[in-house]
Amino acid sequence: MHRLIGTVLVLAVVVHVGGLWITSPPDMVDALLFRSATFFSIWGVIAMWAVFGAGLLALTLRRLRLKWWIWRLGHTSLAAITVVGTVIHVMLIEGTMEPVTKVLLCVLVLVAVAKVLIDLRVWTTQTRRRTMIQG
Repeated sequence: MHRLIGTVLVLAVVVHVGGLWITSPPDMVDALLFRSATFFSIWGVIAMWAVFGAGLLALTLRRLRLKWWIWRLGHTSLAAITVVGTVIHVMLIEGTMEPVTKVLLCVLVLVAVAKVLIDLRVWTTQTRRRTMIQG
């Protein structure tokens, strides 16, 4: 399920960026090169590259031959950057959603991600299985 959601997320970002490219190529070039006058686009681009990085790490897990905990920390860090960057991106865009609902949804996303990070204890070098046996 994790792989499916990750794949759908990367594809959704590609469709989103593709749609923006169709409507305004010069703005997309400015955003991708960080020359944009809109602050929200900077955070969108950061989140985009972070989700692409997390996806690339997922695809190259076996080829990179990294220690599991190093790979996991990198993948999780990129996922966290994706979430935080996306929340900032969304909060800075005005007029597309009612403000209270937008804030509540973003808070729920941040709380859910924080809970997952705490539950998985991604900052430890132990694997989850070893932690479960000892705990």
